Amino acid sequence: MSSDDTIEESLLVDPKLLFIGSKIGEGAHGKVYQGRYGRQIVAIKVVNRGSKPDQQSSLESRFIREVNMMSRVQHHNLVKFIGACKDPLMVIVTELLPGMSLRKYLTSIRPQLLHLPLALSFALDIARALHCLHANGIIHRDLKPDNLLLTENHKSVKLADFGLAREESVTEMMTAETGTYRWMAPELYSTVTLRQGEKKHYNNKVDVYSFGIVLWELLTNRMPFEGMSNLQAAYAAAFKQERPVMPEGISPSLAFIVQSCWVEDPNLRPSFSQIIRLLNEFLLTLTPPPPQPLPETATNRTNGRAITEFSIRPKGKFAFIRQLFAAKRNINS
Repeated sequence: MSSDDTIEESLLVDPKLLFIGSKIGEGAHGKVYQGRYGRQIVAIKVVNRGSKPDQQSSLESRFIREVNMMSRVQHHNLVKFIGACKDPLMVIVTELLPGMSLRKYLTSIRPQLLHLPLALSFALDIARALHCLHANGIIHRDLKPDNLLLTENHKSVKLADFGLAREESVTEMMTAETGTYRWMAPELYSTVTLRQGEKKHYNNKVDVYSFGIVLWELLTNRMPFEGMSNLQAAYAAAFKQERPVMPEGISPSLAFIVQSCWVEDPNLRPSFSQIIRLLNEFLLTLTPPPPQPLPETATNRTNGRAITEFSIRPKGKFAFIRQLFAAKRNINS
C-alpha cells in the first residue's frame, strides 16, 4: 500500500481515550464536536462514512488524504493536528479554538466593519497559512469564512478543514458543496465543454481567487454576491465575469490587491508570497511610524571631530524602513 492508501501508525490515537461531547459544527463531510483526548480538550471531527460501498470507498480515501496532509504541515495559522482513528469511527482530532468561525464573528458585528488594521492582520494570517500549504504542494480548495477560526482573543485566525484539499499533482473536476460557490474560483466548477479525453486542469491559484473574495468580505463585512442564490453567484462569476463591488473610498492600492486575486486568468493572479509582501507594504503606508527618539549614543572625539556610535540597533521586521521614514522626516524638518 502507498502512503496515500493508509495512515501511519504514529498518527493514530487510541479511541478508548476519546470522549465526544457537544456538537459545535457541521459540514457536508461530517460533524465537529468538542471533546477530550485523555486530559486534553480537543475538537473531534467525525467524518461521514456513506451508505453505499462505492461512496464508502471514496469517503475513506478522502479521509486518509485529509489526515496525511494535515499531519505533514505545521504553521501557527493552521489548526494543529493531533491525531486520527479509522475504527469504530473515522475521526480527526485537532486543537480546539475557543473563538468562533470568522463567518459567525463577522455576522455578529454587522453592520459594523472590522477596524482596517485588524482586517488586514486577519488577511495576513490567512495568506501565511495558504503560503505554507502551497509551499508543501497542497491546494486547499475550500477557503471561506466558515473554515477560518478565531483564536480566543479574536486577534488572529487559523485555517481549518482539509476535507477538499488536494496535492497539486492530483487535480480533478470538483463538485461544489452547498454554499461554497460564492468563494470558489470559476475554473473549479465551470462546465465549459472540453475536447474528448481532455481533463480539466487547475492549479493553486484557485486558493488565491477565494482569498480575494474573503479579503473583500473582511473589508466590507458583506456577503459576496448578495441577493443571489448560490447557482446565480456561480453563473455570474463564471460566465459573466462578475465580481463583488468594491466599496467607495477604498484605497486604490488595496483595491488592486483584491482585484488582482480574482482576475479571470489564474496565471495572472499573484502568489501568496507576493500577496503577503503587498499587504505588508500597504500596512506601512496606512500607519506611518511615529517619530523615533534618538538612540543612546556614545560620543568620542578624534581630531576635533565627533564620532557617534549607535549603541541601540533598530529591531523588528520593518525596522530599516521605519528608520528610513524617520531619517526623511528629520531632513524635511
